[in-house]
Amino acid sequence: MGVDGSRRLAALIVGLTFVLGGCAHNSASTETAAGDSELNTPPADYKRDILAGMHAYLNDPTGIRDAEIAQPALKTVGSFQRYVVCLRFNAKKRGSEYAGVKEIAAVFMVGRFDRFVDKVQEQCAGATYAPFPELQKLSR
Repeated sequence: MGVDGSRRLAALIVGLTFVLGGCAHNSASTETAAGDSELNTPPADYKRDILAGMHAYLNDPTGIRDAEIAQPALKTVGSFQRYVVCLRFNAKKRGSEYAGVKEIAAVFMVGRFDRFVDKVQEQCAGATYAPFPELQKLSR
């Protein structure tokens, strides 16, 4: 490849960088411009969604103790408002040994489960919990 070919390749790479950077910028601003209201549809069947997600989240979903759940509430996650459902439970870490009570949050977008968040001091502060026996009945 000659000097002209190298310059063309460099120009192409720089051009693609600007195009892709513009796409990323537009998608972030679109989310803000569209407003979180469209993304923040209250979750309708949040317990079922959480139970399905726990199979992937936990190494051993059986024998969970002391399971509790809070009602969905709009909370700040990162820099956005999202519906969050706080959970407390004591799951096995290996064999019959328990890890201790853990508190996590299920984050919802457009009314559907998106992900679990482990560090939830702010999101779950003051949450009112109720028993969640369905989580204690999970099987493999």
